[in-house]
Parts: sequence; C-alpha cells; structure tokens
Amino acid sequence: MTVINGSHFSNLEGFYEEVSKVLTKDTNWKVGTLDGFNDILYGGFGIFENYDEVEIIWKDSQKSKEDLGFKTTKEFYENKIKQGKPFNVGLIQDKLNELIDGKGQTLFDILIEIIEEHKNITLILN
Repeated sequence: MTVINGSHFSNLEGFYEEVSKVLTKDTNWKVGTLDGFNDILYGGFGIFENYDEVEIIWKDSQKSKEDLGFKTTKEFYENKIKQGKPFNVGLIQDKLNELIDGKGQTLFDILIEIIEEHKNITLILN
C-alpha cells in the first residue's frame, strides 16, 4: 500500500514532490510533469514493477481536490499559454475555455484520470 498525503502539499509542484518521494524511493528520478507522473505509474521506477498490483491511498484527497481545483488549474493553463512553445497554445486555450465554461477538468480530475488509466492500480480517496 502506498500513501499520497494531501496534507503534505498544496499545489502541483508539491504533489510532484510527494509522489516522487513515495513512488520513486531510492532513485534519482523525480516527477515534474503530468506525463512524468503517468510514466512512473507504469512501474519500474521505484517501489513497484510493471503490472504489479498496487493500492494507492490518497489521504486528505478533499484538500487536494480544492488545492488542485479551478483556480490552480486556470493558473496552470495560463502559465503554459504565456510560455508558448513547446506547448500547443491552441489546445491549452481550448482546455482553459472548457474549464472556465464549467466543462473542463481540474488538475485534480486529470491526476485521478491518469491513475485510473492504470488497471493494475487501485486508488482509494480518503
């Protein structure tokens, strides 16, 4: 069982630090992007191997849902748009518009979706 503790972070960078600490123990590999987070969930980067059955408990997930909610997600997209290349600004603008219209995913939603795409991982929100 692996525990992601929502009380240990309040933003996306803090989330990356937390999952790097708990999922990539004893490696020099650190999560720094959504793609990187997805990559470590395949296994082989730390505490479990490819296709191992894994249970992740996300403690204080309600706090994380708020911390990684609308405001943080809006800032995340706006920062990517400001940076421009290598980001697909048009796609990111579409995602930002969807978020503002109440139809888009927050960062929390995206992280949950990434985890749930890995059928060998059971996620428990506490």
